[in-house]
Order: sequence, then C-alpha cells, then structure tokens
Amino acid sequence: MTSSSDRPIEDPFASQPPAAPGRRVLLVEDDARIAQDVTEELSLRGFTVVHAATGSAGLELALSGCFDVLVLDRLLPELDGLAVLERLRAASVNTPVLVLSALSAVDDRVGGLKAGGDDYLTKPFAMEELAARLDALLRRPADNPSTRETVLRAGPIEMDLIERSVRRAHRTVDLLPREFRLLEYMVRRPNQVLTRDMLLEDVWHYRFIPQTNLVDVHIGKLRRKIDPPDEIPLIQSIRGAGFMLRVEVD
Repeated sequence: MTSSSDRPIEDPFASQPPAAPGRRVLLVEDDARIAQDVTEELSLRGFTVVHAATGSAGLELALSGCFDVLVLDRLLPELDGLAVLERLRAASVNTPVLVLSALSAVDDRVGGLKAGGDDYLTKPFAMEELAARLDALLRRPADNPSTRETVLRAGPIEMDLIERSVRRAHRTVDLLPREFRLLEYMVRRPNQVLTRDMLLEDVWHYRFIPQTNLVDVHIGKLRRKIDPPDEIPLIQSIRGAGFMLRVEVD
C-alpha cells in the first residue's frame, strides 16, 4: 500500500481560480468554524487560502513550497503545530509562519517563536489584525531580501525557491514537488554522500526507516530529468553508500 508520503503532492491550487501572486496562504486549523471564517475574510482581502485540518496534512502541503505564508494553529490533531514548525525549519522551508493559538502565556508565545515562528497571534483575534500581520510578514523579504535565501546553485544547477523553478545551464527542468525537495536537499549538500536513511528522514520525514525502494524510485525519476543521455551525469550512485550530486564548486 502506498502511503500519502509516497505520492507526489498535487497542486493545492488546481481547483481554485489563479492564485494572487505573493498572497497564497496555507491555513492549518482544526476548528472548522474558525477555518471557514478566516478563509472567507482573507479571500475578501485578496488572499488565496488552502485549508488543512490536521498537523500531518498541513506539513505535507507546506513542504510542497507552494505557499507565501502559513497560518498555523498550535493544538492540532495527528501532529502538534510546533512539531510541524520544527520539521519545516529542519527541512529548510523558510516560508513565513504566523502561529495562531489560544495559548497566550509568555512562555507559550516565546516557545512558538523559538520553534521557528515569525509571528504569534492569540485567540480570540480580530480579522483585521490577522490580515495586517500577514501583510507585514509578506513585506519582510522585499524590505530585506538578504534575510531569506531565494536561489540555490550547485555547478550547472540553479533553483529558484520562490518561483519553484529549476534550470540546468540554459535548460528548464520541470519537477514535481517531491522531486524539487529532493533536488534541493542534494544541491544544499554538493559532493557529499547522502545515504538512503538520510533522505528518508530529511526529505520524507520518516520517524522510522522502513524497508522500501522509495528513494531509489524518486532518484531514478529525478535523474532522468536532470541527467539526460547527452549531458554529463551529476546524480551519481555511490555503491554501498547512497547517492551524490557531483559538481564542480567554485
């Protein structure tokens, strides 16, 4: 049986009108009434909102890199909001996150920010304040572009983390979300041996290591796109060890 972690993440905006550039919101909230109210209000203010009702569903969507900002409840079923946040930051997902919670003590607010949150808003809240805080978070990269890494390069590979685009030299490479995340992981670690266990833990976020050929299957798909027969192969298999993105580093 194939788990949800093994399937490519579908475009969360496929069933919606075209998303407003720079205003795509992932709302992770288990309270259906709050989720509906927030979605309706933000939509009226020009945001495009996708809702997830559990921590695990929110994590999977957030890892797709399709969103400009996240609104993340703390107390979620399946996976706590702070655990979601910590896993996102560990996976080098730098999307701004506003933590939304009824937990209002100083220690709770500090904990949310230390876990990787960019802002913290307590319930109950005014919709005007939520929208204003999201606008402020979305302005931050433009105000100070150096605070966020937006382009990665390794040899002839260039990845734009905002546009979610990939180029090898002058050729555009179309990748599915999981392939993009796998390549990003390798580009951040050029010329390093990456074991299957490392990839399962850090790209798929398995808490235990199953017996699976999942990594080999996705490496094979990625290799066919990155390394066509007429180009020097960059993704190499290291016998008995794992895989490596072998490139010349300046």
